[in-house]
Amino acid sequence: MRRGRTTPRPNWQSIVESQGLVYGTPARDASGAARPYWDESVYYEFEMDEILALEADVELLHSMCLNAVEQVVLMERYADFGLPEWSWPAIAESWRRSDPHVYGRFDLRYDGRRPAVLLEYNADTPTTLLEAAIVQWYWLKDKFPDDDQWNSLHEQLVDRWKVVGDQLPTNQLHLSWSGVEHTGEDQITTTYMQETAAEAGFETIGLMIEDIGWDNALERFVDLEEAPIHAIFKLYPWEWVLDDEFGKYAMSSLPQTMWIEPLWKTLLSNKAILAILWEMYPGHPNLLPAYLDDPHELTEYVRKPKLGREGANVTIVGAGLETATGGVYGEEGFVYQLLDPLPEFDGMRPALGAWIVGDSSAGLGIRETAGLITDDGAAFVPHRIPLK
Repeated sequence: MRRGRTTPRPNWQSIVESQGLVYGTPARDASGAARPYWDESVYYEFEMDEILALEADVELLHSMCLNAVEQVVLMERYADFGLPEWSWPAIAESWRRSDPHVYGRFDLRYDGRRPAVLLEYNADTPTTLLEAAIVQWYWLKDKFPDDDQWNSLHEQLVDRWKVVGDQLPTNQLHLSWSGVEHTGEDQITTTYMQETAAEAGFETIGLMIEDIGWDNALERFVDLEEAPIHAIFKLYPWEWVLDDEFGKYAMSSLPQTMWIEPLWKTLLSNKAILAILWEMYPGHPNLLPAYLDDPHELTEYVRKPKLGREGANVTIVGAGLETATGGVYGEEGFVYQLLDPLPEFDGMRPALGAWIVGDSSAGLGIRETAGLITDDGAAFVPHRIPLK
């Protein structure tokens, strides 16, 4: 693994915008100078052996996470996740029904010298999907056409939708995002998922989650045409659903209205799962020590809110410093994870976003920042696998 430099393509801005990348917060380089969110002046290069090892690690972590969900449901440990008690039976039923899942993203620390370790699992509403699946693929074809990339995301998403379609009552699929998200990233990501579902044979309907209605007479969700919603993909976190009256309707209407990602994913998208995994697999090379609500023996650690997003409300203790980010999370409790700083390449620290589709590893996206915390100001950079 190494960090390389190259000349951006002429008119690269218009190229990536034509591919849907019309969002992204400007980032900073190691000197503090501004850089674009999508930065193709640099890239990461991997050997094929490194990619094969990462693929194996991701699929192993995925199977461990499914085992952890089973453990949480069996032991009824929902309180550790800060979830409302009224949602617990529905979560268990969603898991026991094997409500279908489509995708997720593991955030990993990796430097090419030792196994990847799990930092967190974005199992419910992962983004940076368009960048990973489409934008960096066309960059590779333009810049390094003879090379490869860890990227079968598009094909695997289409194939996965076909599998999911066999488990649903109709081939009609609604796809939803929140209109409150102002950058457009959620809408674009949902639109891309809509394309993959349509390619798989679904009749797709997109609408904002704020436009979903509830029919009191039929006791089911309906769209703007008053048509029933049988299955819906949502780019809207389960914890937000459960924090609203809307959530009780979602619980009562399962499985008449099937939600994707499924309700049981609320356990995997919660950072409490990191502590559960460490309890189940202590000393595992792909995990870091992690504990609920107390650092235990850790003297250098990262304190993360169980339901935090985009690096908000994170505190780092150790490495000769203490730093923290602001935000609105933390009432639900915290997880304490051993501090294992991201590796440095030219003063930048890459976090690897490794994708899982269904139960198979599917691709890689990289975000990098000069700081210890990968937040919404990180830049996305592409990668390549030289074949010569």
